Amino acid sequence: MTSRPLAISAGDPAGVGAEIIAKAWRALRHEGPAFVVIGDAQLLASAGGGVKVRAITRPQEAAQVFADALPVIDIPLLSPVVSGRPSPSHAPQIIRWIETGVGLALSGAVSGLVTAPIAKAPLYEAGFQFPGHTEFLAELTAAAGMEGARGPVMMLAAGDLRATLVTIHTALSKVPSALSLEAIVNAGLVTAQALRRDFGIAAPRLAVAALNPHAGEGGALGREEIEIIEPAVSALRNLGVEASGPSPADTLFHPEARTRYDGVLCMYHDQALIPVKMLDFWGGVNITLGLPIVRTSPDHGTGFDIAGRGIARPDSLIAAIKLAADIAARRRA
Repeated sequence: MTSRPLAISAGDPAGVGAEIIAKAWRALRHEGPAFVVIGDAQLLASAGGGVKVRAITRPQEAAQVFADALPVIDIPLLSPVVSGRPSPSHAPQIIRWIETGVGLALSGAVSGLVTAPIAKAPLYEAGFQFPGHTEFLAELTAAAGMEGARGPVMMLAAGDLRATLVTIHTALSKVPSALSLEAIVNAGLVTAQALRRDFGIAAPRLAVAALNPHAGEGGALGREEIEIIEPAVSALRNLGVEASGPSPADTLFHPEARTRYDGVLCMYHDQALIPVKMLDFWGGVNITLGLPIVRTSPDHGTGFDIAGRGIARPDSLIAAIKLAADIAARRRA
């Protein structure tokens, strides 16, 4: 196993994070990739079904103990946890876990960050100012330098499908006004850059989805394609990206269509999330592109409705860990 592990921030303590982390460790403990959890060691031991936990102080210790125990950088919670009942009182530690993971990734002490799910509502109640993980990570890494186009751009990956978003956590009613030529071009550049650097595709092909039904039907069903998306696709081509579209979204996701591109740029959240989850509901991965650190996460939420019952599946977290390790290895190469 590599001596530079991944870090996993533990997510909302009232959700399934501790359970799926423990299950992922059991699945990966012998073959890796090794990781260190940033969270509450006592919670991980109890919610993880009696998993053996080892508190460590330095990430490089993780590889040494990983086969025998789940390594944890222990940052204890300040109030009790009830499974399935999120609380704003946990927000300061949830945020601190994320900040610690980002700091370790920026310093090079860990090779990347995998984030267990958080719930936005209790964080908002505690004064959290960001729509979600993605935007918070962008703020935390904003001062760090990096080459190329900058995000954050959210990618969802499942099987052979890699879908990125122009707008992320935006109400559907506000998506048309949120689209701009600049936003689409930047998302396209970030996506093409990631397909080359992080996925090893030398000459990536990028499909671009339309916003409106039938790609606007020549303007009869909306003019966003004519006025914004088509000029953005032309600009991407002029910048050296092999981009096609805008194409009607209902033509882009069947198996034959997916052979014609390496990534697809979607205009809004559910345009990407629905096909990804239809293709692999349990194993999809969320990747944040255009950051100076590697970041992935499972493509599901906190699971408050099943927390504490021992039935949460770790598939997506395991896939996120493996993909983060693969991306980190490519960036080192």
